[in-house]
Amino acid sequence: MVAATLSMLLVQAADAPTNRGTIDVTWPDLALTFALILVAVGLSRWQRLGLERGFLVGAVRALVQLVAVGYVLVYVFAADRWWLVVVALAVILVAATSAAVQRRRGKKKVAGERRTLWTISGTAMLVGSGITLAYVTQVVLHVDPWYEPQYLIPLFGMIVGNAMNGAALAIERLASELDSHRGEVEAYLALGATPARAAAEPSRRAMSAALIPSVNGLMTVGLVQLPGMMTGQILAGQSPLLAVRYQIVVMFMLAGATAMTTVIVVLWYRRTFFTSAAQLAERVPV
Repeated sequence: MVAATLSMLLVQAADAPTNRGTIDVTWPDLALTFALILVAVGLSRWQRLGLERGFLVGAVRALVQLVAVGYVLVYVFAADRWWLVVVALAVILVAATSAAVQRRRGKKKVAGERRTLWTISGTAMLVGSGITLAYVTQVVLHVDPWYEPQYLIPLFGMIVGNAMNGAALAIERLASELDSHRGEVEAYLALGATPARAAAEPSRRAMSAALIPSVNGLMTVGLVQLPGMMTGQILAGQSPLLAVRYQIVVMFMLAGATAMTTVIVVLWYRRTFFTSAAQLAERVPV
């Protein structure tokens, strides 16, 4: 009897809000936070890092983009139309794909090669993020209606953002691995190995490098950092234990989506490094 009562009290405490209210952040308050950007600019100038312009431009872009997105989301939430939600998700996916492709450094890209990376990255993120979003919203959270923008847009943004990082790291690392281990790959091919077998080790190293941030995030969450979603819910007055449950869902979905996207990118992108005659191409394709 005592154990049952204690258990009930713990459940109620976990779901109860903190009722401490939310501190409003005004525009003058936001202006004061710009001092932190100036600190970063000053340190960059002091150490001659050359990042002053990046900090300033990045801060202005972040301000404009976030304010614009805020107003758009207010309209989308109020309209409550499924097609507007789908359009918003498509815009997020296109922007993430563009960012992932632009992060590919090194050799000059031509139009055909850029289209190839667009296709690979976009499709991989669509599959990995789409499957994850559908599973989380319909199986885990039971979102009704299915297009509820309050859930779909923020969750998809988080999922695609992490999948984008995984795709960009996978693309960069695979190209680097195949370029630096070209002789080893060609030796495997000369011995009769298939392209998949010849590039197996570089592929595994690329996947591992792209997924290390996800693994580290799972290892350190709660101990080293309190993630943004959890912090936001706590600041909004939600119970810390409820915020923890949501954050667990978020961490697991990000790991799954990034893993799916990374594997698809590496296995597909790897094929572009070989000719139809199963020979390693003369140059890195992108």
